[in-house]
Amino acid sequence: MKQLILLVALLIGTGSIAQGGARQHRIIMQLTSGDTLVQKGLMRQLKNMKEAAPGMQLEVVCHGPGMDLLMSDRSIVQPKITEFASNGIVFLACENTIKERNLDRTKVIAEAGYVKAGIIHIVERQEDGWSYIKAGF
Repeated sequence: MKQLILLVALLIGTGSIAQGGARQHRIIMQLTSGDTLVQKGLMRQLKNMKEAAPGMQLEVVCHGPGMDLLMSDRSIVQPKITEFASNGIVFLACENTIKERNLDRTKVIAEAGYVKAGIIHIVERQEDGWSYIKAGF
């Protein structure tokens, strides 16, 4: 009985086991680099992650120079973003970065959502039990 209670507490505490025993991953990724090699690497990571865990929840938060990924006049991977967004990956632009870097909000790609402060959004996701990964080298 003691072992059963411990097992139930563990499963409830992690929140990572769904019906049928499959893990339900919730991942928040941070992109702060404007380097095109990092952008291409991120696209490979997203593809690999989605293939390995198709039901996962995944958000990519872009801020600082990482906003280049979401700018229609700068992104070299916009077709991939469109593909990933249609498969449930959420891309988020930091409104603080848009303001601080004087970016033209009309050039943020249509697939992107917005968060007021990218770092705060990442912290809130971590507090809610999401796993954190920083994109890049």
